[in-house]
Amino acid sequence: MRSILNSFIALFVRFLALLILYTFLRIGFYWINSSLFPGVTFEELQLMLLGGIKFDICALLYLNSPFILLQILPFSFKYNPVYERISKIIFLLVNSIGIALNFVDYVYYPFTLKRTTGTVIDQFSNESNLLKLTADFLIDYWYLSVLLIACVYLLRWIYNSVQVLRPASFGWKGVGFQSAGLLLTVFLFIGGVRGGWAHSTRPITLSNAGDYVESPEEMSIVLNTPFSILKTLGAVNLKPLATYDEKTLAALYDPIHRPQAGATFKPLNVVFLILESFGKEHIGALNTTLEGGKYRGFTPFLDSLIQHSYTFSGTFANGRKSIDALPAVITGIPSVGEPFVLSVYAGNETTSIAKVLAAKGYETAFFHGAPNGSMGFSAYTKLAGIAQYYGKDEYNNDADFDGIWGIWDEPFMQFMAQKMNGFKEPFFSSFFSLSSHHPFKVPAEYQGVFPKGTLPVQEPIGYTDHALRKFFATAAKMPWYNNTLFVICADHATTADLPAYKTVANGYAIPIIFYHPGGDLVGKADKLVQQIDILPTVLNYLHYDKPYLSFGFDAFQPGRDNFLVNNNAGTFNIYYKDYFMTHSGEKARTLHNLRTDGLMKQDLLGGKPAILDTMETKLKAFMQQYNNRMIKNQLTVDE
Repeated sequence: MRSILNSFIALFVRFLALLILYTFLRIGFYWINSSLFPGVTFEELQLMLLGGIKFDICALLYLNSPFILLQILPFSFKYNPVYERISKIIFLLVNSIGIALNFVDYVYYPFTLKRTTGTVIDQFSNESNLLKLTADFLIDYWYLSVLLIACVYLLRWIYNSVQVLRPASFGWKGVGFQSAGLLLTVFLFIGGVRGGWAHSTRPITLSNAGDYVESPEEMSIVLNTPFSILKTLGAVNLKPLATYDEKTLAALYDPIHRPQAGATFKPLNVVFLILESFGKEHIGALNTTLEGGKYRGFTPFLDSLIQHSYTFSGTFANGRKSIDALPAVITGIPSVGEPFVLSVYAGNETTSIAKVLAAKGYETAFFHGAPNGSMGFSAYTKLAGIAQYYGKDEYNNDADFDGIWGIWDEPFMQFMAQKMNGFKEPFFSSFFSLSSHHPFKVPAEYQGVFPKGTLPVQEPIGYTDHALRKFFATAAKMPWYNNTLFVICADHATTADLPAYKTVANGYAIPIIFYHPGGDLVGKADKLVQQIDILPTVLNYLHYDKPYLSFGFDAFQPGRDNFLVNNNAGTFNIYYKDYFMTHSGEKARTLHNLRTDGLMKQDLLGGKPAILDTMETKLKAFMQQYNNRMIKNQLTVDE
């Protein structure tokens, strides 16, 4: 039975119904991803649900602002049937989009460990196969499509359940009443989108969700996806910092790397192999203690190669997206707050390994089997000084097209090996794989060949490992092979199955492997290493003889006094020696000893250990160097 209501009361009732619906969407998000939030108690979840209302109000006000405006205008034509029909269509459309965005993160969150942000628009803006990707997503996650359709019908029922009564007359008194309602609605709207009316209240952002959680990763429960996207559509503007004077700052953390006296440059070829979604969890040789030493993983070739390579006890990505990886690996620049290449600082002059080596006479190239322009890689590599780009267009044989992302890894890596064989030495090449990506398929001839594992990504990881085996078998026959330093790493980790990798810290764990077939680079150091350490490690291994800037450290230097930093949705993670700390940028949130507490069950923050001050000092020094150099465009060293 329909209610007959004043237009402002009807607006309030519909809005209240949307808030209730968003609460159920939040419960669904938590329920589907509950294994990633093992420490959440029922009482804590209740607080998160209550706190989430503030973010839901903000998101729904933004989404429904056109509909709200149509409903509060103090004119009689808003009761016209055509006008009401248009209002209804807008209500159904904008709220269907909002619900769909929330559903996307039901399945996307395990891959990024954060709610989807506004950068996703730029990230996929160059995809020529976006419709195919969307269709494939809808098929794979058909149950979400069914839920979305059900929610659209629910929205229609919500709208139709309240019927607005047209006033018998609409004179000056009616206009006055309607105008007062308009002013009240505007007042409530401003408070809703800001998170309050106090002068000191700043518009709420993602970080405000920290008020309702114990651990930073739980902020995603409090947030909703439309809010996360809308609040990150604008570029992140870093603030200049002056925590330390320049002399003290340089002593604490100096990103300028200087050559050793008398260094003589070694012109080795350098090849980066960046593997899509190759989380450390999937590699048996890097997990020899798991499952009582019986864990085998899904990469038998990498396992064998690691025995002849150099790696480290703790190796991590600087981000959770492919778009974070290239600047970190090639340019030594981590993403802070948003992907560097999508930020307002993307145009800064940088010290990329390609530019540095090109100045030494290196030929430079990048290989990625997707259609040119995919993920913005071709644009980035050009800015990074890589002269040649080889993608699906250059491969020019759709018989090896996987139907979704690009050329299968095995044939494309053979194509790469042959192309490199024609390069003049020394050369620098970088490869980015793509087959170990959703929808997690392998070529028809390899169906049933590789173990499927417990996660969909593990079968294609086995296929790409096979492609690596074939690539190295081909490359080993070529004259440049022994004079080449290979660096193998992942772009980011992905959804995890083993408890050891369901922690915030190991959510970034990836392989980082250095292999020089013509050298004696073999071993494993008890040390922390991250993607941005690759550039200085390679240049120092080559005895590069000029100063340069990189935010990372030389991984081959002895000692464990280096630190790692990554940033997820505004929360800093810092790794130092055996410790892992999360930090808001203003204060520490959690502190764990990863050596004694690998599952991160015991927060040491309350005890205020001495290591806390050391880690905060290092983080503040990093932030000051990063922010100020980004703002001032000081990412290179004048010779």
